[in-house]
Amino acid sequence: MANPVPPVCTLALKVIPRAPRDEIVGWLGGALKVKLHAPALEGRANAALTEFLADRLGLPPRAVTLLHGDKSRQKIVRIDGLGRSEVERRLGI
Repeated sequence: MANPVPPVCTLALKVIPRAPRDEIVGWLGGALKVKLHAPALEGRANAALTEFLADRLGLPPRAVTLLHGDKSRQKIVRIDGLGRSEVERRLGI
C-alpha cells in the first residue's frame, strides 16, 4: 500500500517590512498581505516571515519555506503539512 502524500500549500504574499508590528492584513488581489516589524536587511525580513507564519500556523519553522522573492516584496512560500483550506482557517483569512 502506498504511503499517503502529506499536504502541501503554496501562498503568494505581498510583504511590507518595517511595520509597527507583525500582522496579516488580508488579501490584496491574489496575494496575502503581511506586515513585518523586521527590516528588509540581510534576510531578516525573510527569516521573520517564515517564523511568523510557522508560529501562526502551529508548525515548526522548517515547515515554511521561501520559494521565490528573496529580495522582493512579492514572495511565494511553501507550507508543508497543511492544505490550503487549513492554512486559511488557521490564519483567519
